[in-house]
Amino acid sequence: MDLKDIKAIIDLMKKNSITEFELERQDSKIRLKRGLNGGTPTVQYDEPAIAGSVPVLPTLGVAPVPTAVTQPAVTGEIDIKSPMIGTFYRAPSPEAGNYVETGTEVNAETVVCIIEAMKVMNEIKAEVKGIVTQVLVESGKPVEFGQPLFKVRPN
Repeated sequence: MDLKDIKAIIDLMKKNSITEFELERQDSKIRLKRGLNGGTPTVQYDEPAIAGSVPVLPTLGVAPVPTAVTQPAVTGEIDIKSPMIGTFYRAPSPEAGNYVETGTEVNAETVVCIIEAMKVMNEIKAEVKGIVTQVLVESGKPVEFGQPLFKVRPN
């Protein structure tokens, strides 16, 4: 099961007011549970270990992921929201500079950060044209699905 399938299940849960979903297959199990009043869903994903097998270290890859962009609020700014649960990183590595800073001009294809989820580094793109006015999350901190990461003033 990939991220696209999980997002589709979450959308169906929201549309149909389902608070809990569980799917078990031969090689995996996923359980989604929404908080009261439509809160952020939590994801639990289990893959059983094969007895006597040698653990395989995961390979870090970078996969582009669409972000959730909200329409301008009263201030005219747009939130760039996290499309997944994971760990937020402002730079591609600890030694490298941040992808964007306050005042950086971005367009739809500009990578603004990375979110690590299940040992995969996912590049998050701005998906909006404008200027970053605020960075809302500290690098290395956990983020939730739908949590605002940046504020952008459209131009």
